[in-house]
Amino acid sequence: MRSDRLNRSPLGLKIAAAAGLAFMHVPILLIFLYAFTTEEKSYQFPPPGLTTQWFAVAWNRPDVWAALTLSVKVASIATAVALVLGTLCAAAVSQTRFFGRETISLLVILPIALPGIITGIALRSAFSIAEFPFSFWTIVLGHATFCIVVVYNNAVARFRRISGSLIEASMDLGADGFQTFRYIILPNIGTALLAGGMLAFALSFDEVIVTTFTAGQQSTLPIWMLEELIRPRQRPVTNVVAMIVVLVTFLPILGAYYLTRDGDQIAGGGK
Repeated sequence: MRSDRLNRSPLGLKIAAAAGLAFMHVPILLIFLYAFTTEEKSYQFPPPGLTTQWFAVAWNRPDVWAALTLSVKVASIATAVALVLGTLCAAAVSQTRFFGRETISLLVILPIALPGIITGIALRSAFSIAEFPFSFWTIVLGHATFCIVVVYNNAVARFRRISGSLIEASMDLGADGFQTFRYIILPNIGTALLAGGMLAFALSFDEVIVTTFTAGQQSTLPIWMLEELIRPRQRPVTNVVAMIVVLVTFLPILGAYYLTRDGDQIAGGGK
């Protein structure tokens, strides 16, 4: 009985937890609600009526598909670049000792610590000085600056938990560098890279500030949504797109959670 009493949460803590969840998720539910409203020029609450017409409107708008395609392409390539460079940086910092290692680590994580507008202005200035035309690749480079940090933070934490004796044993048994990475290191850091890659993709997909300074005349999905909110017509279309994005991204995030929840088991960490 005493154990059950100790494990039971106080009523105040339950109320605080419920309030916190409501604060985070009620706005998302409002997005779902306004995707069905019959009012197209304002966010009237409660909605005067409900309809599904905006789903057909959103489906048949080519600008929605163009923005979505651009966002997916940018996020995919930026994540791929981040996985390679972030993993290499993490391996260099965690597996070797050299003068200035902590300084380099600080410089790697600095882009995500800076305000986005500072990063955007810096990138725009650099591209202008180099006379590099604003295009798809300038958006990718801009997003990669903070995606690398996300992958690096996940990878370096996992690298530091890998026993150095595993790598030494692999080398002693005749494995080359690639074989050691494939059979020893990658299985140990795989879940960390998966989590970092997913977070990097999500951050790139919904980035607005850096994209504004590096996109030129192109519109990713967040930029498109921001521009649509300013217009006094067909505002529910924006909520339809936001609703679909939430639903589509929920499933891979849920799957990644189940894949990575046991990722703290490090090979060689036992006896």
